[in-house]
Amino acid sequence: MTTQARSILHLDADAFYASVEQAADSRLRGKPMAVGGTSRGVIASASYEARALGVRTAMSTAQAKRLCPGLILIPGDFEKYERFSQLMFAYAHDLTPMVEICSIDEGYLDLTASTQLHPQEAATCLAQQIRENLKITVSQGLASNKFCSAVASKLKKPNHFMEVPTGGERSFLAPLPTRWLPGVGTRTEPIFLQAGLRIIQQVAEAPISELQRVAGSSALALQSYAQGVDTRPVIPASAEPKSVGEQETFHTDTGDEEFILAVTRTMVDRLCRRLREEGLAARTLTLRIRYRDMEDAMRSESLHDPSPLENDFYPLLRPLLRRTWARSDRKSTRLNSSHEWISRMPSS
Repeated sequence: MTTQARSILHLDADAFYASVEQAADSRLRGKPMAVGGTSRGVIASASYEARALGVRTAMSTAQAKRLCPGLILIPGDFEKYERFSQLMFAYAHDLTPMVEICSIDEGYLDLTASTQLHPQEAATCLAQQIRENLKITVSQGLASNKFCSAVASKLKKPNHFMEVPTGGERSFLAPLPTRWLPGVGTRTEPIFLQAGLRIIQQVAEAPISELQRVAGSSALALQSYAQGVDTRPVIPASAEPKSVGEQETFHTDTGDEEFILAVTRTMVDRLCRRLREEGLAARTLTLRIRYRDMEDAMRSESLHDPSPLENDFYPLLRPLLRRTWARSDRKSTRLNSSHEWISRMPSS
């Protein structure tokens, strides 16, 4: 009996912090900007427009400004990044419960047993949902194991999909520099280069005794990776995250705040009813407004504790609407949507 080859998708958001800031504020889109210390400190994330001018993550803010005098610096808003991350992985959970979240912007999906879509179709669908709903892009790698899928997702960023065919893992890795291997970083790479191990193929073919002199006790595991072998399973989080949403498209342009507030209250009513039916509660309410020119504005407010009750969310609506609906041409509003990030309530 043959074992079914695994289908592991690695999801890696592109320039995550910077991309979230550009998604939240359309004025930043297409401009060189970065998240980091506005006077001193380092760059936490740079947009691809800034990267094209030499700005890099972990670079000092002073050096970044010298390279790019017009760089727009934004202080980090980690609650916002966490909300975007939760929503991004909620779309992943719509495809499979087998989602392992590695960090705020990276994770693995095991699509082996998924019957909804073919793995390539699932990857396309996931990237499209994230791009259309969150206004950020992701890069993805699909392979039979976690290591190859992670490498594939990072080779041609941003906004790229790469598949490593089953059986082709070793040849895919062979020409890549040794620094792509786990545990080979800026400090250890020179040791490998000095030993003549420049590319992964050389590590895969090296006598284990020679590799042990370079890599010590991790030599066997390192050579397995170099040969394209990785049996690590995708380990899902204990609790499946989820989001619920409503949207309303207006047939005519409107600038009536009371009317839109009433519509938003109705949407919250429907959402809270769904929460109670599923035994769930929401903490964060996110409101997105789309204008006639298809520009989006999105803001969030959070309760102190999760709740499934409409009355708890009503006080958030008017200030949230005014913060979100900040454009001067209010009459061009066409679509209004609302999402909640939710957590499961304990059963009584």
